[in-house]
Amino acid sequence: MNASTISLTRAIRFGVIDVFVDTLDLAEMSFDGIEPATGRPSYHPSVLLKLYIYGYQNRVRSSRQLEREAGRDVEVMWLLGRLAPDHKTIADFRKDNGLTLRKV
Repeated sequence: MNASTISLTRAIRFGVIDVFVDTLDLAEMSFDGIEPATGRPSYHPSVLLKLYIYGYQNRVRSSRQLEREAGRDVEVMWLLGRLAPDHKTIADFRKDNGLTLRKV
């Protein structure tokens, strides 16, 4: 297997995550943060869900490691639209949406 095959395989995998999350009705699934509260706009739950699924597929469980991946890996940058949530945001997303994440 050469480098272009690996890149194509990864691109397909990331494309599947992107399309899958975009087809979900996150409001119906009760994800927090769809309707932003007052103050600074938060990350949309779809962005954090894509990062969560990426981590699950690649055995990256730590919020700090996911934060590093979002700033290091070009494919993850593409998947998240160049957004880079910090580890606290990622951990809070998991904590606040634990039951809902199990439905996905």
